[in-house]
Amino acid sequence: MGNREMEELIPLVNRLQDAFSALGQSCLLELPQIAVVGGQSAGKSSVLENFVGRDFLPRGSGIVTRRPLVLQLVTSKAEYAEFLHCKGKKFIDFDEVRHEIEAETDRVTGMNKGISPIPINLRVYSPHVLNLTLIDLPGITKVPVGDQPPDIEYQIREMIMQFITRENCLVLAVTPANTDLANSDALKLAKEVDPQGLRTIGVITKLDLMDEGTDARDVLENKLLPLRRGYVGVVNRSQKDIDGKKDIKAAMLAERKFFLSHPAYRHIADRMGTPHLQKVLNQQLTNHIRDTLPNFRNKLQGQLLSIEHEVEAFRNFKPEDPTRKTKALLQ
Repeated sequence: MGNREMEELIPLVNRLQDAFSALGQSCLLELPQIAVVGGQSAGKSSVLENFVGRDFLPRGSGIVTRRPLVLQLVTSKAEYAEFLHCKGKKFIDFDEVRHEIEAETDRVTGMNKGISPIPINLRVYSPHVLNLTLIDLPGITKVPVGDQPPDIEYQIREMIMQFITRENCLVLAVTPANTDLANSDALKLAKEVDPQGLRTIGVITKLDLMDEGTDARDVLENKLLPLRRGYVGVVNRSQKDIDGKKDIKAAMLAERKFFLSHPAYRHIADRMGTPHLQKVLNQQLTNHIRDTLPNFRNKLQGQLLSIEHEVEAFRNFKPEDPTRKTKALLQ
């Protein structure tokens, strides 16, 4: 498969994703995809916003992502966003994108911080992104807040499992470095469905917030808790940076400087940081689609054949046919 054909793979799956969503069901087919999993304060939102270079995700305390967000990033000269549920409307202002995500979430889940498995499909066109599709899932939580049901932890876990159990799904497990990595919620869930660590990609956030004298070098070098696809470390903006409206571009420069100057990470600086993570995910998803395509095509053709048989049977259906009544009586 040539480079040009490889580049077309992610847009192809995007079109299928939209078609399945328009049908009102995920179809019986499992699309090759990357699901983003992490605890509530792991820094998932910051990682995704850094990819886009814009603040566009809802923020706040408690569960912020309450429906799966299918985020399709498309390389383009112009910069704007589109929602599948707002046909024909282009969003130029990314604050409006955030408000639309909040409004569309509340429309389905209500105002009480409930969750729903019905996805929101958002496509972002930008010169700053690589072609990439990610599914942002609700953050793993332990304690219900407000009107949330007491079993909210179980509900979120079940929703995450719905996605990551699928063999065609790569798992982007986001874990903050300033917590015990052996107890990472994201890595634990990933291990349940992927015990060999074959389809899990590790992301370590908050490396700048580790206790003095400690570092995550062994994890980032894939020596501790190894994954076949390895780990990438990133440094996101702090809450103070976000509140102070620190520019994402400035944050990217600070991230680069952090890795180049840190004695534990400078030797692997070229394999760390947000731009490298985006490149890795683009390559991993493209290769993953290529590898799963033959099997996926066979399943799709099988399903089409089954639908054609149903249509044919319906076309020949004659309710007044006396032989049909006789058959019904004999059953």
